Amino acid sequence: MLERADALKALSDEVFDVVVVGGGVTGAGVALDAASRGYSVALVERNDYSSGTSSRSSKLVHGGLRYLASFDIGLVREALLERQINARLAPHLVTPLPLVVATTADHRPDRMTGVGLNLYDALALDHRRGRGRGRGDLSDAERGWSPDRHRTLDPREVVEHVPALDGQDVKSGFLFYDCQTDDSRLVLTILQEAERFGAVPANRVEVTGLLERDGRAEGVNVKDRETGAEFAIRAHNVVNATGVWADRLRPAELHDEAEVPVIKPSRGTHVTLPSELLPLRSGAIVPSGGGRFMFALPWLGRTLVGTTDNEIEDRDLDHVRAPEEDVDYILHGINSFFGTSIGRGDVQGAYAGVRPLIATGDPKRSVDISRRAELYETSSGMLTITGGKLTTWRRMAKSTVDRLTERDGRDAPCRTQSTPLGQPVDALRLPHAPGTSPAARAHLAARYGSVARDILQLAEERPELARPVVWDGPVDILAETVHAARNEHARSLGDVLLRRTRLGLTAARGLLADDARGAREVAVAIAPELGWDADGIDRGVQDFREEAALEGLVPAS
Repeated sequence: MLERADALKALSDEVFDVVVVGGGVTGAGVALDAASRGYSVALVERNDYSSGTSSRSSKLVHGGLRYLASFDIGLVREALLERQINARLAPHLVTPLPLVVATTADHRPDRMTGVGLNLYDALALDHRRGRGRGRGDLSDAERGWSPDRHRTLDPREVVEHVPALDGQDVKSGFLFYDCQTDDSRLVLTILQEAERFGAVPANRVEVTGLLERDGRAEGVNVKDRETGAEFAIRAHNVVNATGVWADRLRPAELHDEAEVPVIKPSRGTHVTLPSELLPLRSGAIVPSGGGRFMFALPWLGRTLVGTTDNEIEDRDLDHVRAPEEDVDYILHGINSFFGTSIGRGDVQGAYAGVRPLIATGDPKRSVDISRRAELYETSSGMLTITGGKLTTWRRMAKSTVDRLTERDGRDAPCRTQSTPLGQPVDALRLPHAPGTSPAARAHLAARYGSVARDILQLAEERPELARPVVWDGPVDILAETVHAARNEHARSLGDVLLRRTRLGLTAARGLLADDARGAREVAVAIAPELGWDADGIDRGVQDFREEAALEGLVPAS
């Protein structure tokens, strides 16, 4: 990415067609869509890219099987189409994931599960086989991944997919398919693609107000949160893509002038566990009582379990803690289903995210029903896009930029349905940098695509960077942390460990051990990139420990 200092200069010097406020997946998507249609685009993020909801999801790119229970068929169908597009555009980042609904002696799925899976198949059918003129003539590469229909499994097959159920009284199961991703890496890849089309993104830049002329927005006033410098970004259009924070930017304008739906934040908590304690080859649907369920998923060498779904009233959403009661709820659910005795001390990392759900106004409908996106325009001309979910980021961005083109009278059709996100690479064709394992190279290929070559070259030039960050954990190598600080606007250990790599989620307990050795070694590695001296390294480690405590990354044992 463009060096942050150069990005800040461009933001202050140039006049843009669009300024996007918010560096999550929706804002990144708007930046990409607008830039690929020929708009000049600025994007600013108050904290770090994807530091809000977009790095704290269940890591699924999916249709949302549970929404069929509320007959929200349109939402599911839209998400299934977007799932297909995501898998085609970023095959290294959005990968197929088999999921199992198991029946045991103590846990039986709802009798309508089979009916729901049939409908799920039907809604995705035309995306598998092609529909409309010319679709049937698409090549496999153009069509991308195609899910098989769901099928039944016998007890042996269930255990093959979900070894953690070995020893349980398994009766049968269903197998169906969705997709999985690394959500934060997806956001960064979208931003990098937007930058390739000319967009200028910058993190740690806070919007303090709209820049107006005659009541119309002509940009935003901002403050660099690192230096305190204030300046204006001039732009003909302003897009508010701040998700659950959408009503913080000009709240009076949003709520007094427009019939804006109320944003109801909902907290979702997840935990990561050693895969040997809960071994999975496929994802599993885990009943959690009251007709609800959780996901247990293989992810980055760990087992990821979640989510909870609790409406919250707390308006301090910058550091959303993974509460111990949520962690206990998750552990109770998996112990009940898998017959395990996993405790808080086994949790390698925990995190909570806040979803921007839209209140329906109907007291009979649960707040978690509405995952639809909402786009509205207020008197200043500012466009606000909120709601939705990770899977539908591209559709949300398209609707936003479609509104801009209509307003501007531009003939500029959307291109993102055919714009690749990064460039996949065969791990076997990557250079064998001394000290890196085949597993590490496969990991780099999946996370970075062809950019993995740059990281391996860095590891070859500096052999001390070839080793894993955590000796007995995931295969992330130190070269990734230097690359994050040098090329991806990472400004802190939290940026590096929580959002560039995901070690703050998958290996938090080891990184934050009493000696803090793991975190300190990363701080030492990135210090030259960030201009840190010995005191800076100490502050960086302490800041990360404080951030981890605020967010409950390591539950009390």
